[in-house]
Amino acid sequence: MDKLEKYRNIMNSRERYHAITHYEPFDRLFHWEMGPYEKTTKRWQREGMPKDKSLAELAGYDPLVGAPVNLGLIPAINYEVLDETDEYRIYRDGDGGIKKIRKDTPPPAMPQYLRFSLQTRDDWKNDFVRRLDPNDPKRIAKNWDELKEQYRNRDYPLGVNAGSLFGWLRNWMGVENITVMLYDDPAFVHEMMDYIADFVVEVLKKVVFDVDFDYAQMWEDMAYKAGSLISPKHVREFMMSGYRKITDLLHSAGIDIIMLDSDGNVEELIPLWLECGINFIYPMEVAAGMDVVQLRKKFGKDLIIGGGMDKRVLASNKDAIAEMVMSKKSVMLEGGYVPGVDHAIPPDISWENFTYYRKLLNGIV
Repeated sequence: MDKLEKYRNIMNSRERYHAITHYEPFDRLFHWEMGPYEKTTKRWQREGMPKDKSLAELAGYDPLVGAPVNLGLIPAINYEVLDETDEYRIYRDGDGGIKKIRKDTPPPAMPQYLRFSLQTRDDWKNDFVRRLDPNDPKRIAKNWDELKEQYRNRDYPLGVNAGSLFGWLRNWMGVENITVMLYDDPAFVHEMMDYIADFVVEVLKKVVFDVDFDYAQMWEDMAYKAGSLISPKHVREFMMSGYRKITDLLHSAGIDIIMLDSDGNVEELIPLWLECGINFIYPMEVAAGMDVVQLRKKFGKDLIIGGGMDKRVLASNKDAIAEMVMSKKSVMLEGGYVPGVDHAIPPDISWENFTYYRKLLNGIV
């Protein structure tokens, strides 16, 4: 038996998540990461991935569960194919935007945006505000009272969705439109972001005091390879007050781990997020210059890190994979780090390489 084996798995997943995110002693790493694309899963199944077991079971993941609280558009905008040929498909997505995508382009290909759903003040007031009603009964699961009791004695970390200020608007309006509007109509941007923050708070007030949540989770995707899509000055001007409304509520309910998902180089945004109480950032995209070892040196234990494993390396060879994993081992052992692929897992990564990578990670205490 491995000398360390007897020390492994003495914590349940909830205890482990709490220990690692609070830089306390832990029995082993928390095993979790973003999932694969559909085409990745199909490739893996062709290469021997069992179809009768979940990836979570095969990869040895810890559960990370979200409560059934719906912050989406209600009524939802249904996906609809508007036109289709052998070469492309034109469709309306769940954000209401009309897009065109070529069929011969593998994921993570970007579609061509033909029309965004939020273009005018009338669109906002007459459609989006209606769909963002915090008092819609569909926001909270009908069996919430029953779930509250089930959650009391759980052994896994439970979180709640805490929304998005920039990311949602970017999806509804487009990057160019929302960024230009910061200058051309800042009052409208303030109005929308303030409404979204108040909407999130009103919904979450109904649940966060009912359950001892372990984390909250936000999403922004507001950076690219060279940095933030908007300046830190604009983040401070338009977003910080909304963030604080949300995090103040979460903190008052005892939720001190607030995760935020954003691709790209977010280094200049991290200090602003930390200032607002958002302290767990992932997936730390390596191609955009995000280096978890350097980030740990710069931000210390103020920052909890997720991701940081280069998907390009996972598509190469085992020696390179081992070198990458071991180069981050010191950060893993310090705590405050949940290693994983730095994005959704693309189909150029083989099942053999992925399982080798997970075996290495799962073997690190």
